[in-house]
Amino acid sequence: MTIKKIAVLTSGGDSQGMNAAVRAVVRSGLYYGLEVYGIQRGYQGLLNDDIFSMDLRSVGDIIQRGGTVLQSARCKEFMTPEGQQKGADILRKRGIDGLVVIGGDGSYHGANKLSKLGINTMALPGTIDNDISFTDFTIGFDTSVSIVVDAINKLRDTMSSHERSSIVEVMGRHCGDIALYAGLASGAETIIVPEVPFDMDEIAERMKQNFAHGKRHSIVVVAEGAGNGENVAKQLVERCETLEPRVTVLGHIQRGGTPTPADRNLASRLGDFAVRMLIAGESAKACGIISNELVLTDIDKVVNSKKEFNMELYELAARLSQ
Repeated sequence: MTIKKIAVLTSGGDSQGMNAAVRAVVRSGLYYGLEVYGIQRGYQGLLNDDIFSMDLRSVGDIIQRGGTVLQSARCKEFMTPEGQQKGADILRKRGIDGLVVIGGDGSYHGANKLSKLGINTMALPGTIDNDISFTDFTIGFDTSVSIVVDAINKLRDTMSSHERSSIVEVMGRHCGDIALYAGLASGAETIIVPEVPFDMDEIAERMKQNFAHGKRHSIVVVAEGAGNGENVAKQLVERCETLEPRVTVLGHIQRGGTPTPADRNLASRLGDFAVRMLIAGESAKACGIISNELVLTDIDKVVNSKKEFNMELYELAARLSQ
């Protein structure tokens, strides 16, 4: 089948670099002589037939912007077989031959459903959590880690001044990569993630010993999926009142801001790759990057696999925190 018209949508939680990916899809599509369409508000916009033609001007001056110019929305209707069929029918009515979906796990599931209904699909990993399997990194992850590291650097200054402990709660319900990478990069004493069991008695004792040996502060980074920052602080105080932990919940600030060059480049490479693969006849694939090489993996395989946690990096962080 010859691809003539493609569409792109962003779905689920936004991540920095989504705009760069949209830009790459549009400009690459136009370069190869395709008609390119944007879908507003993800799968909800698809069901509302909120689809418009995109040209070079549509993606001008967006590569440096966070969020998504296509906007995003949750859509319960699309979770149903009827909703999925409606979406496929709308794409066919529009004559759209290929769809590029940019988002996280839920977005991948939607792309997978559409592919099984005969729609040529490509999925790009747009999520700060880095929880998509078969790719080393996701679009937005590097920027989010940079935001967390910057916050920890600032917290370290004030914690040192008052000789206190800081508990920093970061995003990551099922994947602790933000906590891991940010914790390692900022020299955190303790990193708590959902993938690794932890002993609060051991953590408290290590923090007490650090202060006893003259350390002026202590940083604990906890992924939200492993525990609530306030609960972690409470448990530490129960074991040692002198720790005086202060809790900072970074929340949605981790999704905002201009994307780093690494995220812009990753998004640009993946967006162009998705278009070229659709033209080459590929479908029902997830685009990723492994060892700096762009790769394709069956979406069905990706959505049924869990991202492998980097224990080697976790153990490195533990060794260096002593």
